[in-house]
Amino acid sequence: MSRTFEDLVAEAESVPVDGWDFSWLDGRATEQRPSWGYQRTVGARLAGVSAALDIQTGGGEVLAGAGKFPPVMAATESWPPNVAKATALLHPLGAVVVAAPDEPPLPFADGAFDLVTSRHPVQPYWSEIHRVLRPGGTYLAQHVGPASVFELVEYFLGPLTAEQHRARHPEDERARAEAAGLEVVELRSERLRTEFLDVGAVVYFLRKVIWMVPGFTVERYRDRLRELHERIGAEGPFVAHSARFLIEARRPA
Repeated sequence: MSRTFEDLVAEAESVPVDGWDFSWLDGRATEQRPSWGYQRTVGARLAGVSAALDIQTGGGEVLAGAGKFPPVMAATESWPPNVAKATALLHPLGAVVVAAPDEPPLPFADGAFDLVTSRHPVQPYWSEIHRVLRPGGTYLAQHVGPASVFELVEYFLGPLTAEQHRARHPEDERARAEAAGLEVVELRSERLRTEFLDVGAVVYFLRKVIWMVPGFTVERYRDRLRELHERIGAEGPFVAHSARFLIEARRPA
């Protein structure tokens, strides 16, 4: 028997959303993965350095699965629940988690790291990345690209501007990185099919990724959510497309 709108929404509202683990969505939403395999790529790089930093590590789940850490492994995170979760997960693996705001400055000395990584940073502060990298060091990250999952965002907010669609464009990030003195050696982007199989998956996603629909609450958007529930029941999964790009930038030796 199909579950009711109220049942699906109540369940999704009750689930904790700390950390960066989306396993609750298994069987309820799907997302294609980028072809480069970010976690695997980072793991290969960690094996060849002596000191690395992961910026905005979330709950530490991605870094924890990347493989063996170098002798010096640090991570930063700004949200207190994630700091606690990342510390519990990463400390036994040999990483120190530093509670630090996302904005500059990073709480590390100049030239402290061979490798700086980040998966889906809110905003990369390129001058700080340049500063904490050693000459010859590398920044390797997977960023969210332009208009990511905007089909869902615009379902709730209506049409967005051309400027909003352009935000997070990989070529703009290339220009900012180069302006900070870094050399971009690789830049790859992909758009990836995402499906939401029930309205509970949408509620959970928007509670967790809070910048997609700012100020989202079930009560505020109950009518639109109910319409979406009925649409999924009649037409099948709600389809959107995420945008991802891999960027590798090097501080000249």
